[in-house]
Amino acid sequence: MNDFAARRDDWKAREELAERMIPLIGGLNRERDVVTSLHGHRLLGLGTTEILEVHERVAALGHDELALEDTLAVLEALRQLSPSAASLDVGRLAESVQGDVAGLVDRLRTELAPALSEASPAEPTDVVLYGFGRIGRLLARILIAHTGGGSGLRLRAIVVRKGAENDLVKRASLLLRDSVHGRFEGSVDVDEENSQIIANGTRIQVIYSDDPAAIDYTAYGIHDAIVVDNTGRWRDEAGLSRHLESTGVARVLLTAPGKGELKNIVHGINHDTIEDADRILSAASCTTNAITPVLKAVDEAYGIVRGHVETVHSFTNDQNLIDNFHSGDRRGRSAVLNMVITETGAAKAVARALPELAGKLTGSAIRVPTPDVSLAVLHLTLERPAEKAEINDYLRRVSLHSKLRQQIDYVESPEVVSTDFVGSHRAGIVDGLATIANGTDVILYVWYDNEYGYSSQVIRVLEVMAGSHPIVLPVRREVTLHG
Repeated sequence: MNDFAARRDDWKAREELAERMIPLIGGLNRERDVVTSLHGHRLLGLGTTEILEVHERVAALGHDELALEDTLAVLEALRQLSPSAASLDVGRLAESVQGDVAGLVDRLRTELAPALSEASPAEPTDVVLYGFGRIGRLLARILIAHTGGGSGLRLRAIVVRKGAENDLVKRASLLLRDSVHGRFEGSVDVDEENSQIIANGTRIQVIYSDDPAAIDYTAYGIHDAIVVDNTGRWRDEAGLSRHLESTGVARVLLTAPGKGELKNIVHGINHDTIEDADRILSAASCTTNAITPVLKAVDEAYGIVRGHVETVHSFTNDQNLIDNFHSGDRRGRSAVLNMVITETGAAKAVARALPELAGKLTGSAIRVPTPDVSLAVLHLTLERPAEKAEINDYLRRVSLHSKLRQQIDYVESPEVVSTDFVGSHRAGIVDGLATIANGTDVILYVWYDNEYGYSSQVIRVLEVMAGSHPIVLPVRREVTLHG
């Protein structure tokens, strides 16, 4: 057999192993509400070649190379054990396998003991999306994909203003087709008689209203719901509390920076401050979610004296396609033809989630002619000097092994560009090759999908509010943020 044929046979064998994983991954989620990942990289919904790519990626980031046979063995053992709702890192569980599958089920039974109890599944929490724009539709996609066994968040309705007689069909079409994030994975249909969109079997009630205080959600079988306000029309407690006047609403989450005394939550940073008594919360902004975890990690390891955040941000629907009147400075000029200097409150907003950085950061923004994925440039003065290799290695380890591994990703490639990060589940991705370090002066470049990465953070906050954030296993000694 020649070398080409041998490589081809090896590839076919690897494909076959990956193909066998797909029904196991889907079944664990569908039947047991178990979400599987490989060292923090989600496996649910991946195709054959994507599963192979994830294995190569985690090896490139510093993990021991993981044999596909070991991953498959762990997944088969998990199906046999039938754990309850949990987030399981298959990569970590497989570290001790190394081809030795004898007694694997018994070994995993010990590591997964917290998820093997016979406790009754939690009651699902109804979710209503008030507004169905860029973030609203991505939240819908994620919620539908996470439906699983039905014990977590349950998307029940969207609330919009009726735009046309064929409004329902148009809303369904926008959910099905997305110019940035691609086609919805599954089927989308409409039930015009009942004013519902049906996506992968999930019936989503479409409610037409322009008054957040005038809806009886219980008429649609919706109770104690969390309303996610995606409109941005109301950002303070007085405005958002109008949602609580509607029957069937328990709590409200704003997908924009909150004003006044509202808690601005960045998951991974201050989500543990959420209390049952908090009726209204903010999930802050996409930029705040992208940079706060990185700033937290750097501050704990090196101390931040001061810094400036420059965001190179994709244009949004708030701008004009072609020059026209706009109440904001410069934003009236064409978004698709210009770089537009504008303001950002992200630097100040960091302090809402990370008070120790209050008064230490300034910020500005440039809107650029790209539809998604932005870049934050962090110019930092540190208390202790850092070398490029040292701070990069620290942030790489933080992205893999720390409590911020859901928020921070790390990449080293001389070829990556913004579109490579479309669809990232992480809040921000540190570009290690772009790092500049000169004593106590450091510049970090952080990519972020300002739509999907942010939406993933919103979902994590929702899970905490609903008490349905899955237990994360296995529990291992992790890298501390200070070294």
